[in-house]
Amino acid sequence: CLVGSEMCIRDRRSGPARHRLRQCGRQARELHGAARQGRLSDFDRYGCAHGHRRLAGRLALRGRNMRFDVVTLFPEIFDSITKCGITARAMKRGLWECHAWNPRAMTEDVHRTVDDRPFGGGPGMVMMADPLAKTVDMIRASGNRGRVISFAPNGTKLTDERVRRMVAEDESVVLICGRYEGIDERFLSTYVDEVVSLGDFVLSGGEIPACALMDAVVRQLPGAIKDLSTSDESFATGLLDAPHYTRPEVWRGMEVPAVLLSGHHANISRWTREESLRFTLQTRPDLITICLLYTSDAADDRI
Repeated sequence: CLVGSEMCIRDRRSGPARHRLRQCGRQARELHGAARQGRLSDFDRYGCAHGHRRLAGRLALRGRNMRFDVVTLFPEIFDSITKCGITARAMKRGLWECHAWNPRAMTEDVHRTVDDRPFGGGPGMVMMADPLAKTVDMIRASGNRGRVISFAPNGTKLTDERVRRMVAEDESVVLICGRYEGIDERFLSTYVDEVVSLGDFVLSGGEIPACALMDAVVRQLPGAIKDLSTSDESFATGLLDAPHYTRPEVWRGMEVPAVLLSGHHANISRWTREESLRFTLQTRPDLITICLLYTSDAADDRI
């Protein structure tokens, strides 16, 4: 059995305990299947501390690739990137791995409490430091010694440059997904290396920013998608991407620009550059200034 439940085994004489034991057995069979298919992150969906210990032992023996360990109360949210699209295909190729750790598994009370009222009063609840700290300690024991990143509106804004630097560093990362009103500052000051923000707005938790960061990083990994796709998209050249068109050539009276149908690669490249500059100037003029310091030419100056 891959998931241990001492309480179920110890109290198997009672009816409710027998039900819990059968439930544990079903979970064990499901998790065993997940392990055989390489989906070790599924171990964490049941909030079982014993399952976390077994997972930590297995991960410590595994080979190296881009690894993310996510501390979250809602592991199922990460199905969106582990089971869908480019990131799912990259995971099947062994380019990266994602493991979700539920801090409730590190608690000892019957309610598996991970939050409490804030000192000094105020609305909402605050995530407690101890369950989070124990979870990160478990992740460290499993072999991930990388940076610990949390998410909050007061963090450093996530940029394409930061994403590409993470890819170049090729280090494992621990992501802390806060909930409620926030996280105990004592945990942040002692365990977290970097706080990241997606922008000047508030979300219900750190799971969506964590998904966004992982998606941005994974698609830049060599072999995830074609190199040209990542080298020619927005921000890769310091500018926003040019407009795109596909079939049909005429849609509701609107035609595709003739240059894109010409087959003249030099003209198409020039048009793409001009449209990229024009679009960036209209929507993000701050990027224009930075880009032209390094890549400006006579054609750019005319535009």
